[in-house]
Amino acid sequence: MSARLAEIRCHPIKGIGHWAPDQADVSPQGALHGDRAWALLTERAEDTDAWQRRKNFLVVANGPDLAPISAEPLEGGQIALTHPRRDRLVFDPETEAQALRDWLGDLWPERQPGPARLVRAKGHGMTDMPDPFVSIGSRASLAALSEIAGMDVDPRRFRINLWIDGWAAWAETQMVGQRLKIGPVELEIDQPIERCRAPDANPETGTRDIPMLGVLMDNRDTRDFGLYARVLNPGTLTLGDPVSP
Repeated sequence: MSARLAEIRCHPIKGIGHWAPDQADVSPQGALHGDRAWALLTERAEDTDAWQRRKNFLVVANGPDLAPISAEPLEGGQIALTHPRRDRLVFDPETEAQALRDWLGDLWPERQPGPARLVRAKGHGMTDMPDPFVSIGSRASLAALSEIAGMDVDPRRFRINLWIDGWAAWAETQMVGQRLKIGPVELEIDQPIERCRAPDANPETGTRDIPMLGVLMDNRDTRDFGLYARVLNPGTLTLGDPVSP
């Protein structure tokens, strides 16, 4: 089977919701446009719009009950959020950050530093890396990981941007330094993604039910899953786009 782009995942607010569009714009400066465009600082973080480390924001690694949130960008800049235990919230991140903080409530653990200011990323999104990367995963490797884990591993656990069908399982682990093309866009694989505790959380229930780092270390001798890639030219990615070396 020829490799193709099987899924696009965007996260309008870092750590708070996921969205699956049919198309996405990318560029060397902005990576996946709209991904992690907003992020909610904790009260212990520096109050700045500059890039900061993951620990300074509300993220699934520290609050697993954030995992079931879905987030859809709407016209006019609004974002719609849903969670199994919440009514749908539609709010404007520019002017209604308090509505988001109120809506989250006990979805964020009391033992963690509380939510503070909602910041808008400058340049590329507020990802876990200071460089403008997109993240890439292999569905075949995800299926192999599911077999190892003894249960279906939902791709949403990894918060990866682009999922590829048609690669052999774990083939992507040999791609660092290589270039590939997805539709009209050329990318260069920069490095593997070292994982945190976020993939432990079930995106249906918000509970930690897979010790993912242990599964990876025990069976693959690594904490890595997925790839970071640089975008080499601007373009629009569309589901079904062919993927080639």
